[in-house]
Order: sequence, then structure tokens, then C-alpha cells
Amino acid sequence: MADRDSRAGHSYATREILDWLARTHAPHDAAAARTFDAPSAHGMPAIQLGASEAKAVGLLLKLAGAKKVVEVGTLAGYSALVMERALPADGHVWTVESDPKHARIARGNLEAAGLASKVTVLEGAGLAVLPALEPLGPFDAVFVDADKSNYDAYGRWAARNVRKGGLLVGDNAFLFGRLLEDSAEAAAMRRFHEEAAETFDTACLPTPDGMLLGLKR
Repeated sequence: MADRDSRAGHSYATREILDWLARTHAPHDAAAARTFDAPSAHGMPAIQLGASEAKAVGLLLKLAGAKKVVEVGTLAGYSALVMERALPADGHVWTVESDPKHARIARGNLEAAGLASKVTVLEGAGLAVLPALEPLGPFDAVFVDADKSNYDAYGRWAARNVRKGGLLVGDNAFLFGRLLEDSAEAAAMRRFHEEAAETFDTACLPTPDGMLLGLKR
């Protein structure tokens, strides 16, 4: 149920509640903590998924029976680590990172977690790297958390390369509150929403910055 305030957009998710929920439902072991904390330790932007959001993506992959997952936007490898742990023993994640430093740190974190053979970090711009993955498809899921101005193009790639019944997940779907602005970046994000809804059964969860979910028709 929802009360009048929550229907109007009020959130009851205080910092204290969110921290307690993360400790209860998405605790970190040493490898996950190392990877989650890596951006701050290495002077990188700390823009990775929160623990609860990452756990939710992992649960979605399990529910979809995913084995082959593509991620656009690696950062330090945290979401790739969580997603790979949600896959069966023969599962694999291919993750694309444009920044060489970030890719190097992600590889180190994934190796330390024992996942070097389970996660392939591909270095380069997303739109340049993704076509090389197409012979490995169709994929069970695509997770997008990268440069926002290209979300519409990433969504089109997912529509072509995800199997029927497969998942599209896009983080930052509210564009940090700028979704309805009159800007090229906001227009690209709106196209991501609109075009995804044409190919996938979609919903957008009200996570702190929105998470688009789609199931391929």
C-alpha cells in the first residue's frame, strides 16, 4: 500500500534505514568491501551502485536464469563482482570500461576475488567495443551504468542482442533529477526510456536515482 505522502513522491528512506537495510540484506565480505571501497582508495569517482541496488540486480539475474551478461561501465568492478556471483558456475560477465586506470583497478579487484576467469574487462569506449561482443550473443542481460549521453544507443544495442525474456537494466534513469531538462543528455536518456518500452516490458524503480528494468518481449 501507499499513503498520500508516498504517492506524492515523499520517501521514508532515511540514511539510517538505508544503512541498516544494506547491512541486513547485502553485507560485504572482504572481496566485495575491497572492490566497493576501491574508488575512494584510488582517487576515482565513487559512483558505483549502492550495496542494496547491486544485490537487487543480482537477484534479478538469478530470477531470469542469466548466464551471459554484458555490463557497460565497469568503474572498479563492484557491480561486475556482484553480478558474477549471482550467475551459475558456467556464467560469465563481459564488462566495458573506457578509462584505462579504472579497467586496471577493476581487473586487480576481480582477480583478488577469484573471478578473473569469470569476468572479462574490455577496455575502450562502449559503442566501439560492444560490436565485437555480438558473436557471443544473444545475451541474457545487459546492465548499463556508463556515460549518460549514450544511454539511448546502449539501449538499442541491448534490444538487438538480448534474448527473448532477457533483461535490460539501466541505472541513473532519473539522470540525477535532470531527466526532463531541455538538454541533449536528458533527451538521450528520455529516448532510452521510450525506446526500451517499445521492445521490453518496462518499469522504472524509484531507487535514489532511478533504475529502469526491462524484460525482452
